[in-house]
Amino acid sequence: MELKSLIPMRFRKDAVVIPVVRLSGIIAAGGSPFNPGLSLATCANPLKRAFENKAAPAVVLSINSPGGSPVQSRLIHSRIRELADKHKKRVLVFVEDVAASGGYMLALSGDEIIADETSIVGSIGVVSAGFGFQEAIAKLGIERRVHTAGPNKAILDPFRPEKAEDVAHLKELQLEIHRIFIDMVIAARGSKLADDKDLFTGLFWTGERAKALGLVDRCGLMGKIITERYGEKAVLQLVQPKRSLFGRPQPGIGVSDAALAGQGMAAQIAPALLAALEERAQWQRFGL
Repeated sequence: MELKSLIPMRFRKDAVVIPVVRLSGIIAAGGSPFNPGLSLATCANPLKRAFENKAAPAVVLSINSPGGSPVQSRLIHSRIRELADKHKKRVLVFVEDVAASGGYMLALSGDEIIADETSIVGSIGVVSAGFGFQEAIAKLGIERRVHTAGPNKAILDPFRPEKAEDVAHLKELQLEIHRIFIDMVIAARGSKLADDKDLFTGLFWTGERAKALGLVDRCGLMGKIITERYGEKAVLQLVQPKRSLFGRPQPGIGVSDAALAGQGMAAQIAPALLAALEERAQWQRFGL
């Protein structure tokens, strides 16, 4: 046995180490102790460490997200491009199960997007979803009391009947965000995009069809493609969020100080369950 075989691959001079950052889950600010979510706060540290690897010729992003907050999606996208430009790194994006809506916005940060033939890609649109409880609270004999300074301060209140003018205002916001999303796709994909009337309607496709539409560059598997590009000695190294001495995520990685102290957990259970149902619904839209 050669002595160098006992040395971890990342320390061997003949190994080409490629950092991998997984961007997985619903994209949302804040989150809960049960599910921190995917946000700039949760992935800022792994991204920084991955791009600061001077010897790495590229950084790999493994994306598996049905979307979520457009703001957090744009913040993460911008941070990736900022780091790529600063450190002169090529960014290779690999799609796992799904890169849809905000998940596809993250994929646009790559210099090259690779998906499995059976991945789900697209959903270039904007959606707002919620529940209406006004009839439920009426049956329970509960009276909703809302007092505002400003006639529009409580629009789209889920405990009051929906108003047409409130919905119209929401639609205006959605159209503005949709336009920004479309501009990002065009800026990143340019002439690669097919002339297809359904491209920006919110539809989604398999990786194979997404390639034909120009939403991804090719189909393939991460290990095989990395070996093709960087040789048999290329090593994929997962970069994960740092954790505290006791194995908990560090503050600022989607966990509040109160949660770390074990306070207010009971009060967070109900919102966490609703959030879990909403998250499940987002994944199920894509058959996952």
